[in-house]
Amino acid sequence: MIEWLTETVVGKFLSTLFISMAPVVELRLGLPYGIAQGLDYPLALAAALIGNMIPVPFIIVYIERIFAWLRRHFDKLNNFITRLEDKAQLKGETVKKYGPLGLVIFVAIPLPGTGAWTGALVAAILNMRVRQAAPSIMLGVCIAATIMTALTFGVIKLT
Repeated sequence: MIEWLTETVVGKFLSTLFISMAPVVELRLGLPYGIAQGLDYPLALAAALIGNMIPVPFIIVYIERIFAWLRRHFDKLNNFITRLEDKAQLKGETVKKYGPLGLVIFVAIPLPGTGAWTGALVAAILNMRVRQAAPSIMLGVCIAATIMTALTFGVIKLT
């Protein structure tokens, strides 16, 4: 099974997609991973973009219900969830100020605490609809992919 994930194009595509779906690392790790695995750049890019966007509509639509359910069933998570909501609310102030462009910029910056997951959480906290938020998040993810491509191929150097 592991060989299939690392030695076939389909396996590399799927592993890149799944890594890009993960919170925190998202496309920032998924795209360089796919390229490092030898996946052709267009396939690595497609897998990373698709993977990064799959969770977005679900987060926007369901995260508040999930948080409420977690609070009811797991008391110990209440403080953690409250901190997440507070951070999203704070980041949402910038999005409120600049509107959809603020969400694009927020998602586009490939730093910890930004990205599609947090952008979708901010959109949910601000009661944005999927059709309002998803295009801004997608554009931000595309910009982040451009930045990560430049970093991966050495066009941009951090040192």
